[in-house]
Amino acid sequence: MNSSRLVYSTETGRICPACSQPVAQCRCKAAALARPQGDGNIKVSRESKGRGGKTVTLVKGMALDADALSALGKQLRSACGSGGTVKEGVIEIQGDHCERVMEALQKQGYQPKRVGG
Repeated sequence: MNSSRLVYSTETGRICPACSQPVAQCRCKAAALARPQGDGNIKVSRESKGRGGKTVTLVKGMALDADALSALGKQLRSACGSGGTVKEGVIEIQGDHCERVMEALQKQGYQPKRVGG
């Protein structure tokens, strides 16, 4: 049983472990990135654990690709007048803005649900 595999080539650089193609030409990476991460059940919640006591509003479950998700995050941040980011398919908005976020999502035709206290 041979467990060795090619991980780097001086001609092409790093090799994808799944499809054995150069990372720049990897077919499996492109398919994984194009797939939306959300399940379509939009959940709006408030969280402060692990953030030094700071409160953030989280929007999870959006079935959008990365570009559309970051554009929606920008719209929600400007509607709340606050900062934030998009990490791993979750929109984070600084502060407790659950009601404003839900109103903004409803205006765009989504059906968000408030989860958590």
